[in-house]
Amino acid sequence: MTDETSFAFATRAIHAGQMPDAATGAIVTPLFLTSTYVQTAPGEHKGYVYGRGGNPTRTAYEACLASLENGTRAFAMASGMAAEMLVLQTLRSGDHIVAIADLYGGTYRLFERVLKDVGISVDYVDLSDATALPLTLATVLRPNTRMLWLESPTNPLLRIVDIAAAAHIAHAFPTEGASVLVVVDNTFMSPYLQRPLELGADIVVHSTTKFIAGHSDLIGGAVIVRDAQLADRLAFLSNATGAIQSPFDAWLCLRSLKTLAVRMRAHEENAQRIAEHLQQHPHIARVIYPGLPSHAQHALAREQMHGFGAMIAVEISGDLATARRMLSRVRLFSLAESLGGVESLIEHPAIMTHASIPPDVRAAIGISDTLLRLSVGLEDVADLIADLDQALA
Repeated sequence: MTDETSFAFATRAIHAGQMPDAATGAIVTPLFLTSTYVQTAPGEHKGYVYGRGGNPTRTAYEACLASLENGTRAFAMASGMAAEMLVLQTLRSGDHIVAIADLYGGTYRLFERVLKDVGISVDYVDLSDATALPLTLATVLRPNTRMLWLESPTNPLLRIVDIAAAAHIAHAFPTEGASVLVVVDNTFMSPYLQRPLELGADIVVHSTTKFIAGHSDLIGGAVIVRDAQLADRLAFLSNATGAIQSPFDAWLCLRSLKTLAVRMRAHEENAQRIAEHLQQHPHIARVIYPGLPSHAQHALAREQMHGFGAMIAVEISGDLATARRMLSRVRLFSLAESLGGVESLIEHPAIMTHASIPPDVRAAIGISDTLLRLSVGLEDVADLIADLDQALA
C-alpha cells in the first residue's frame, strides 16, 4: 500500500498495515499461530523472537489501529482492563490521577481497589461544564499529578468533555517532573466517530470487545499513542507483563475493522431514530443522547465528534420496580452487559455495569434506579422501536 495517510478512514480500515501475504499472495492477513520463531543464528531473526513480544497477525492489526486513530503505535491487549492497566503501569507510588467523575464501573474499581493500595491517589471531578473547566482543573491538579483520565461521552450518562481544552490545561500545568498525560477512553465512539489524539490527548484506550470487534464474540483492548518515547515504554511494559491479545482474537478484530465505518454509520442512524422516538414517549422521563438538540452539550459534540454514536441513556418514569418490569419484557433488546455488538443490548447501570460504585457515589454522579443504558445494534429500527414500545406499555 502506498502512503496510507492520503486515504480516507474507510479505505485505511481495509488496507492499513495489511499487504498481500508475500509467500502466497493471500489478500487476507494470515493467522500466525506460533509461540516462537526460528533464528538463523543466535540473535539473528526476522523481527520476531517470541509470541509475547510480537506476532505478525497482531502487528498488522496494531498498525491498522494506529492509522485509524492517527497515532504512531498501537498495542493490542487481552481486554479493555488490561489496556488500562498497561497505561497505569507507567505510574509509581505517590503519583496522582484526576479522573472524570462519571466513569465506567470497572475503571472506578481498578482505581479504588487496586491503584490506591499501591499508593496512587485519584480525585474524581465533573469536567462536563466547559465554562468551568479551567477553574475545576486548576483546583484539582497537583504538582504530583501524572494523568488526566477522561471518557467522552461518559459511561453511562453520556456527558461530553472538551478534550482539546482539557488537554491544553493539563499540559500547561506545572508539575514536579513529567508533564500530565491525557488519557481518553474512546470505547463509546470508536476511531470512526472521534479521534482524541487529534484533539491533543496523549493516549487513547479502547475496550475493543465493543465497537471495534463489533460482534460480541471476543474480549480485547487497545492502547494507541503518538509519542515515540512513550510508545517504547509501553512496548517494554507490554512484553514484560504479558497481557497481550491472542493472535486469533487480533485476527478477528482486524477482520472487523474492515466494516467499522459502515457499521458505525448504521449504529448511529438507528440510535438517532430511537432517541427521537423515546423523547416523545409518555413513559420516558428523559432521553440522553448527544445527537439530540436537548442534550446539554450537543454543540460541543458536533464540534469534536464525527457523529453521535450508538449509546443512549434514558430515565424511565416510575421507580426501580418499573425499571425491572420493563427490562423483563424486552424481546429483541437483550438484557446484558457490554455494548457495541451488532445486536441491541439494554442494561441497568446501578445493578449491572456500575454496581461496583458505592450507592452514594452513584447517586452523586446521577446514576439512579430508573436509569437504563441502551446499546443500539444493527437490527431493523422499526423492530427495535416496536420492542421498546411493547416493553414500556
